[in-house]
Amino acid sequence: MTRRFDLIVFDWDGTLFDSTRLIARCIQSACADVGTTVPNDRDASYVIGLGLGDALRHAAPELPRERYPELADRYRHHYLASQNDIVLFEGTLEMLEALKERNHSLAVATGKNRRGLDDALARSVLAGYFDATRTADETASKPDPLMLNELMRELGCPPERTLMIGDTTHDLQLAANAGCPSVAVAYGAHSHEEFGRFAPLHVAHSTPELAAWLARHA
Repeated sequence: MTRRFDLIVFDWDGTLFDSTRLIARCIQSACADVGTTVPNDRDASYVIGLGLGDALRHAAPELPRERYPELADRYRHHYLASQNDIVLFEGTLEMLEALKERNHSLAVATGKNRRGLDDALARSVLAGYFDATRTADETASKPDPLMLNELMRELGCPPERTLMIGDTTHDLQLAANAGCPSVAVAYGAHSHEEFGRFAPLHVAHSTPELAAWLARHA
């Protein structure tokens, strides 16, 4: 089969790792700690994928700006206490292995910071699978196209040969802003009803479904 995409870029949380519920719960706990309104599950999940600063500003709009560092510290406290509970979605490793066997370049574009991603890679079995990674603290946060543009430039791949895969509208808007096709996964932070306006090539409802689509179409 002729390969359509040379570079496949994955979001991290909610796409490769089953971390959506944990992150939302940590955001809610941090808001409670600093005494601001606690967002509901939907609003706490919606900001996943953004850089931490942007996410917390959206999740706690009533909090005075000078208290955002305190909110970020409380979020990190709760996340670090529970991060070992996060696991790969079933089938993720096999999917990545199949893509590497077909000589796709693989990358990560995430709202995590560099330390957080490096720690997650070190704890997981995925450290050797990715040819390049970008985090929100070393480039612009999603949906600004900068991190995707940097990955394409680093790996020498044009937008039409690059596929972005993510679980949020932030990921799909990132792809659109960079001129790249996208695939959405509906098992993460955002529901599939929100994806239509971005016209993803496919909406996958499980990792095995995503892997099967990639085997046929990527």
